[in-house]
Amino acid sequence: MNPIASIPSPPISQFTLGPFTLHIYALCLLSGIAFAWWLGTRRWVARGGLAETFETIVLWAIPSGIIGARIYHVITHWDDYFAPGRNPISALFIWEGGIAIFGSLMGGAIGAIIACRITGARLTSFADALAPGLLAAQGIGRLGNWFNQELFGGPDNGPLGLEIDVAHRPPEYRDVATFQPTFLYEMTWNLVGAALLLWLDRRFKLGWGKLFCLYMVVYGSGRFWIEGIRTDFSYYFGPLRTNQVTALLIAVAGLVLFLVLTRVRPGREPWVERRGTGGPAHVEQSTPDTDAAATTAEHEGGEGTSATPGDPGPGAVRGEGEAASPEGTS
Repeated sequence: MNPIASIPSPPISQFTLGPFTLHIYALCLLSGIAFAWWLGTRRWVARGGLAETFETIVLWAIPSGIIGARIYHVITHWDDYFAPGRNPISALFIWEGGIAIFGSLMGGAIGAIIACRITGARLTSFADALAPGLLAAQGIGRLGNWFNQELFGGPDNGPLGLEIDVAHRPPEYRDVATFQPTFLYEMTWNLVGAALLLWLDRRFKLGWGKLFCLYMVVYGSGRFWIEGIRTDFSYYFGPLRTNQVTALLIAVAGLVLFLVLTRVRPGREPWVERRGTGGPAHVEQSTPDTDAAATTAEHEGGEGTSATPGDPGPGAVRGEGEAASPEGTS
């Protein structure tokens, strides 16, 4: 049965630029990372952090996240690499495809923890600053699945049915033309969820990792039901796919942590990093205006004027028996 209307799949998934082959899936992932980086930096600086600190943490989190994503994929697709007749070394060939978002979250968290220790930043503050952008980035990245014609759901003859070429259909669905567009479901869920997180943070001033806990709830719950309608290979725990179990654990853990933190850590942190605004190692950043003011004061002091009547300026010399006034000490 042919659907009345459907969503076409893109005819290409890659293109060449000179000697290079560019995969659109990779460009979607990079676009998501760039957006999360930009939004996270703005939120971090608004909380009193330094942009370079956020950059340092991200540069630790990205490579560790990629490693974690590959490890998780290999573990959950073990037979593809270690079954008889397979090449185990191919588990290292990440350029051939195969990464998992849950693994990237775990690996990225390890990198962020290390970087926060090095920079003196609060991990909870970093997580809260990143959460909305991270959820949006995961939605943007799902566009790559559309171009690759992968990770779709079961047959769907409705107006949102996604056209899939025969070469990309599961063997049991060779005669089915359209499928549920799970990429669209998850992209919409994540983008709406990111907007919700931004609103909740602005409305309630969430801190101490509470916003990231809500990210866990939103992403985990959405991924749980969307994962359940996908047709790609997966190991199972009882009736649930592996990623459904992981998503459920993340959602439940996020909800529990949010409730606990709401009771024991209300409000926000007093500072987000030691060198940032309010931090114990904060140093005022110079600006052109303050530099000009300092230069003017120094020049006036050299001419023997003082800022306060009766108080000797920087150029005045005290007599041997003259005691310094309290206003002149620092």
